[in-house]
Order: sequence, then structure tokens, then C-alpha cells
Amino acid sequence: MTKHKLPFTYGTKIRFILTGDCTQTIRAGSKFSVGDEILIYSWSSKPYSKRSAWINRTDVVVTSVIPIIVSEVGIKFPLAYDDHIFSWTHEMINDLAKLDFIDPPTGLALRDVLIDLLKLPKGEESDCQIIRWVFKE
Repeated sequence: MTKHKLPFTYGTKIRFILTGDCTQTIRAGSKFSVGDEILIYSWSSKPYSKRSAWINRTDVVVTSVIPIIVSEVGIKFPLAYDDHIFSWTHEMINDLAKLDFIDPPTGLALRDVLIDLLKLPKGEESDCQIIRWVFKE
């Protein structure tokens, strides 16, 4: 088990995390595992500024980690669907956007958020994880 600190800067998502409505995020890399503990927080003002304090802190435990590969054309789920790419307009990707509290809750909006977050160069792919959790008791 590893302990992580995980900032959230996406709009009002932190509010939905605190109420327990949102229990998922998508992050680059492969550093999270089931059983890991995460301190989730947001910032009082501009993220990473010396004058910005951590606020809205909560502790969660990772219950599920799903590896994915993000590209400009869609998402692959290598452990479940081999090399099939689900396009950004596919119903499953739209559902993923809803679970991640993307606004608007569509695969196309999720694409924009992820490609911006990952700074994904045109034609490249990025290994990511869908991380799901419960509140730590």
C-alpha cells in the first residue's frame, strides 16, 4: 500500500468528491494500485501558488484501477478489449465522462480535458489509469 497526495483543479468536481457522488478520476501513468490511500485536496486560489493553501481535504482508499490508453481518436482498454479503440463518441466513453463528472458529460468533453491535461502530442498515446475509491474509515 502506498500513500499519495492528489490535487484536483477541475471545476466543481471536488464538491462532488466531498459529497461522495464522484468516486473516480483518470490520471496519467500507472502509479496507483488497489488498497493505496489518497489524500485528495483542492486549492484556496491559484494552484501551486505559494499563497494558496490546501482546502477541502479528504482521505480515500483505492478500490479499483483500470489501465487505459488515451489517444486523439479514443480510449483503449488493453486488459478487456485487446486493441479495440472506443471512439470519443461511443456510449461507453460518454458513461465514463459522466462518472468522472466532466461538464458537459460527454466523451468529446472528456477528450478535451484529458488531451489538455496530458498535453498529448498529435498522433501519440498515453498510458493512464481510471482510479476508483471509497472514503477511508
